[in-house]
Amino acid sequence: MSLEVVILEDHNNTLLNRREIKSVLKNSAGKVKRVDAADMIAKQLNIDRNVIIPISMKCETGKSDTYATMYIYNDEDEAKKQLPRYRILRNMSKEERKTLLDQEKANRLKAKQATAAEAKSGSRGGRK
Repeated sequence: MSLEVVILEDHNNTLLNRREIKSVLKNSAGKVKRVDAADMIAKQLNIDRNVIIPISMKCETGKSDTYATMYIYNDEDEAKKQLPRYRILRNMSKEERKTLLDQEKANRLKAKQATAAEAKSGSRGGRK
């Protein structure tokens, strides 16, 4: 069983500045992840993998095909403006996502500690 990509619909949405692709991934039900599906589409269309955002992947009961909808943007910044953050995070590998989230958590903790220290030092000099 080989995985084959068949593009059903390729629509250019000029209003939102993206391509919307609907495709069938043959013999892939339960075997392919979103990231792998985006890689397969990128390879077939010869475009950069980072500008492809998988939106939905659905299987039908009793069938071995997966129906996928993907958006292809001109650049990553455009995708970040239009889509919610979780869609962008889903597009990363687990390691990349974990390092990014840990880094943001550490930055928030440092900012919180800095504001707490600033408030503490400011309240001491106010008594007469």
